[in-house]
Amino acid sequence: MFGPEDFQKAANVSRETLEKFKIYAALLSKWQNKINLIGPATREDVWQRHFLDSAQLLPLVQKAKPAKGPLTWMDIGSGAGFPGLVLALLGEKVVLVEPSAKRAAFLRQVIRETGVNAEIIQEKIEEIRPFPVDIVTARALANIGQLLAWGTPFLKAGGEFWLLKGARAEEELTSARKNWIMSEELFPSRTGPAGTVVRLTEIGMAGPARKGKEE
Repeated sequence: MFGPEDFQKAANVSRETLEKFKIYAALLSKWQNKINLIGPATREDVWQRHFLDSAQLLPLVQKAKPAKGPLTWMDIGSGAGFPGLVLALLGEKVVLVEPSAKRAAFLRQVIRETGVNAEIIQEKIEEIRPFPVDIVTARALANIGQLLAWGTPFLKAGGEFWLLKGARAEEELTSARKNWIMSEELFPSRTGPAGTVVRLTEIGMAGPARKGKEE
């Protein structure tokens, strides 16, 4: 079974950071008994299926998008904190968007007990006044076209989407191209053969969609 030490090695985290992840894992187990945060089948594999799956984004982004200063992330539909809270524990500046009061309460407790620097917005993404971010991310929330509609208004110039997707990533991209122009790059997931990390850059609305919006 993939455990804390395996995660530490795979994600290259310090002992201090690992201790914070252990607090996170304990709280996740405790709260899972009260509210549905993760799928029951993945409960015994939190360190790989959830923590490493989320953490794999950071080295990919660091390699693809070298930054002079800290990047600002927005994680749409954070739920149990994947990938946003994991990225915050790894030192990134992350805004967690989670409309559910119960899930937001869980996120607040993890933030409080680990001392991580993360902000929670407890609202639906479509009801939030846009603010500038470098990267929009999401996991197991909606199809790519919908995520683009929600997240694009928040992107700074040169901003990107980094999405954790499953086996239907190509199908979702095909559908999204009907309304969106974008450059795409796909990476195989480190945590399962069906998983895909999707990077989207140079994003704009396609002709008919742009015209409709302008009208």
